[in-house]
Amino acid sequence: MSLILNQPSKLCLRKPVLVRCSPLHSDGSSSASLPQSQTLPLTIFCADPCRPHLVRVVFRRDGSSNGWITYLVDGIVRLREHPRKIPEQVRTISLPPHETLPLCQTQMVTNVAMSSSSPEEEDCAVAVKFLGPQLSICKPAQSNAEWIHIRISNPCFFSSPVMYSEKEDMFRIVGSGGHLVGSWDLRKHKCTPKIQRLQFQNLPELSKAKRELLYSCNTSEHLVESRTTGETFMVKWYKRTAKTMYRIERMETKALMVFKIDEEGNAVYTQDIGDLCIFLTRSESFCVPACSVRHMRPNRVKIMDVDEITVVDLAAQNLLDIKSIYHSYYL
Repeated sequence: MSLILNQPSKLCLRKPVLVRCSPLHSDGSSSASLPQSQTLPLTIFCADPCRPHLVRVVFRRDGSSNGWITYLVDGIVRLREHPRKIPEQVRTISLPPHETLPLCQTQMVTNVAMSSSSPEEEDCAVAVKFLGPQLSICKPAQSNAEWIHIRISNPCFFSSPVMYSEKEDMFRIVGSGGHLVGSWDLRKHKCTPKIQRLQFQNLPELSKAKRELLYSCNTSEHLVESRTTGETFMVKWYKRTAKTMYRIERMETKALMVFKIDEEGNAVYTQDIGDLCIFLTRSESFCVPACSVRHMRPNRVKIMDVDEITVVDLAAQNLLDIKSIYHSYYL
């Protein structure tokens, strides 16, 4: 789920209002669907605001959607129901005006996460992670809805996306590098997050050439949670500049590493996530049973990025030669 901008073609020339590589519809709106149930988004779009001509549909599934589209208009966050058969019946919810904490910014958003599939549910919380130290949370269905603004002190969380954990009933952020996971709620951890330190285990042995390749990559970490099995995974995503497209260099996935995280903080490298599949995006990544997704097989990770769509078979992945197991095509 991610905030949208009104004029994506001007993002690179003016003050940005959206983090790079967030999903956008071709009309400038964003797909804000979150897989809080097993219902997947009707459509997911990827675009780079600095390259608006690359807006493309990257995933489509017939059927209804529980998704909501999130807008930032004149500093007001608005939630609009995903259009259905009768556009006139689409509901829109305006959240209270939010404020910018001192020495923070609220123009560029990392991503948005919701604790349930609909903001009209009484306990639904909407979390907006701004690039930098500010995390803002609101419960829109409450009569006295207001934003709770949290200043994050540890810089390792500044550029990471937020996700909602149903198991923990908290919003969670994995720090850059993947060594810390911070968890926030509005009752116990408003000022001081619950911190979990991860210990990596079962790491694969890599050649010097492969290590140097991974060191040269842009790396991001993404937490996902399976609501059917209760398991938590962290995906380390390695990308590096590859070929050019439209005279602009693009990023290409070079490797994935998936770790299963337990309550003690053990992060065990695995190539087997069972009958699950993971969708890795620049908004909120998610994990669902493969049987709930058309044409998706178990133990796969589907990458949906700005100019790359890739399916990775984790069992077949060899970090020394991952090219052989990717099914890729580029937008």
